Amino acid sequence: MYGRKVKLRFLFVVIILITLILTTFLILKSLEENVVYFQSPSEIKSLSEIDKSKKIRVGGMVKNDSISISSNEVNFIITDFKNEINVTYSGAVPNLFAEGKGVVAEGFLKDRNFFSAIKILAKHDENYMPPEVKEALGEK
Repeated sequence: MYGRKVKLRFLFVVIILITLILTTFLILKSLEENVVYFQSPSEIKSLSEIDKSKKIRVGGMVKNDSISISSNEVNFIITDFKNEINVTYSGAVPNLFAEGKGVVAEGFLKDRNFFSAIKILAKHDENYMPPEVKEALGEK
């Protein structure tokens, strides 16, 4: 019914479509495994089940007067002004890390109230300007 050229073109189009669908699926699947979701302390409190082996990110504000630094560990409280979660972290904290400032901690939940961080990411507001730029603008 159809000629050989038409059958080859149809086969070529089908192979390209299958390849695109498979590639899209593999990309989305790999992203799903590597994405770490951001949760607030209130969302953690409302979890029905805690997976202690799953890496998550907890974000909010560092509670005032909550930072306690020992020789090799930093303890602080992240709050979203409704609920709080205690965080322990071993390592150097970013320069922007301070009480009353935004922070995102990546790590593992011990339970609904305690979080063991492996990475601390300090957040800045939309008005942030690096000190070098601020000095350059101040000179003008």
